[in-house]
Amino acid sequence: MAKRILMKGNEAIAEAAIQGGCQYFFGYPITPQNEIPEYMSRELPKRGGTFLQAEAEFAAINMVYGAAACGARVMTSSSGPGISLKAEGISYLACAQLPCVIVNIMRGGPGLGDIAPAQQDYLQAVKGIGHGDFKMPVLAPASIQEACDLMLEAFDLADIYTNPVMLLGDGMIGQMMEPVEFKKPAPRPLPEKDWALTGKANHGGVRRMITSADIDPKVLEARNLVLAAKYREIEEKEIKFEEYKTEGAELIFVAYGTMSRIVKNTIKMLEGMDIRAGLIRPITLWPFPKEAIHARAQEAQVKAVMAVEMSLGQMVEDVQIATSGAKPVYFHGKAAGVIPQPREIIADVKKILGK
Repeated sequence: MAKRILMKGNEAIAEAAIQGGCQYFFGYPITPQNEIPEYMSRELPKRGGTFLQAEAEFAAINMVYGAAACGARVMTSSSGPGISLKAEGISYLACAQLPCVIVNIMRGGPGLGDIAPAQQDYLQAVKGIGHGDFKMPVLAPASIQEACDLMLEAFDLADIYTNPVMLLGDGMIGQMMEPVEFKKPAPRPLPEKDWALTGKANHGGVRRMITSADIDPKVLEARNLVLAAKYREIEEKEIKFEEYKTEGAELIFVAYGTMSRIVKNTIKMLEGMDIRAGLIRPITLWPFPKEAIHARAQEAQVKAVMAVEMSLGQMVEDVQIATSGAKPVYFHGKAAGVIPQPREIIADVKKILGK
């Protein structure tokens, strides 16, 4: 039986990254994720890797670009304002088709905001992190154990699709402590990195250059079409979600991360009031589990769908699109580190269901 260890979320994420083969970490301090670079600075060099604190967030992401171009497993971590500063480099990485892992432990915003846990970076992560038509898988853990499991998978996903991958957690995931065990994911065939820059001539002696610049619009469009085909493949193969007590439910919640844990407790409380509710929890925020939400919304006994978020409604639009008008979609949320409470959610549910 694997050994379980009590760890803080950020430190567990860092350890999972090392066990996932991370060789290089480049980052810059920002709360509430600082334990990730602290752990990496202490542990990664002991295990043959390299830690470097960059002079700024945009410097760190460009160091990630360099290491990824050489074929190394590399990562960075930050929180909302730092991710904003990395956005240009993330777009470059996506265009150049370079694999890396980016961790965002979300805090309250906008602006400098505060250091309290929030989910206000959803739109940034899944729709607007950088310029141009690009996407990246976004993984949203609801526990520290799941954060470890997804972190181990993230490096494989990045390598398989030669693409940045983001682990998106709120400040509670980063700061709370839970017992974890480090379990190797099921092995997946990984492509050879014959595209990597090694300092030696390869590909039949042809010099190789990795760039995210195509001056000719037709050449750049062709690159966009290649990327679009890859994103369609990811949408077909990599959607992850959990269903909780959705069978026979008259109301379906959609929530992710720490908020989904609060919703599960709310569902148990509703049972005592003879109200049947269920939860669809997206584990991949992109690709989003649209079909699963749509299927439940079409069931006859379902009267409504409710998105519950630690934001002012960033995911709710995706829920509305997923339901395709099959049932009304409602929203409950708080922002800037204020956490929605079960009693408040229950009050809204009673109004919606007329109970």
